[in-house]
Amino acid sequence: MSDEVKDAGLVAMISSILGGNKRADHVAPPPLAEVPPIVPADPVEPVEASRSEAAAAKAESAPDVAPAATKPVEPPAQIATTRDGKRLLPAEAIADLVLGELRKLENFPSSGVSVTVYGYRHWNAMLTFAPFSTSFQNATRFRQAVPDLVFKLRRFVELEI
Repeated sequence: MSDEVKDAGLVAMISSILGGNKRADHVAPPPLAEVPPIVPADPVEPVEASRSEAAAAKAESAPDVAPAATKPVEPPAQIATTRDGKRLLPAEAIADLVLGELRKLENFPSSGVSVTVYGYRHWNAMLTFAPFSTSFQNATRFRQAVPDLVFKLRRFVELEI
């Protein structure tokens, strides 16, 4: 990151702390895709598969040892839905969806971004950026894109309590 971008971010941070009137210019948020979000796969399944592969490799390497009783693999749980057909997801899963959609935007940082999902019926999302992860102007542009993204995601996803 260039020194100019770091300096601009530092000036903006100091200005906001001291109550200065320096604000970012209004930048139109980038357009968002009209496709429904893709729910990430359950992260437990690949771990169980790798464990069973490791157990099979140990069994092949030691043929004189009796095979251990294997636990049957359970089918993946059904994703809960509401009467409206919306998916019920925990806050962490919704935060992953929001972050995944934001990563599609140009110049979105690969690290240093945190998404917090809060609320109940009309859940919302908040972005926080680590120092020097992005410029003040880009952070403002990404934050302006979040309300539109949340509005679109609310049509498909509801927060699970």
